[in-house]
Amino acid sequence: MLQHFSYKPMYDNTKLPGWTFAFFFRNTRYTGDYMPEGEIRWNGETPPEEDNVKKMIHELMTFHVYD
Repeated sequence: MLQHFSYKPMYDNTKLPGWTFAFFFRNTRYTGDYMPEGEIRWNGETPPEEDNVKKMIHELMTFHVYD
């Protein structure tokens, strides 16, 4: 389970798509970029169980950004 998930637009002009995000997973902090087409680019380490983590991020982004 992801903890303390946060995101913000990459650009000041919020009409331009793209978001940065951060969260904790198994007591380790991870950050990345969520691209408009749904691609995730990790900044630094890739979390374990990457496929499951990506699914959780997609669900959170869909709920918060695209609702």
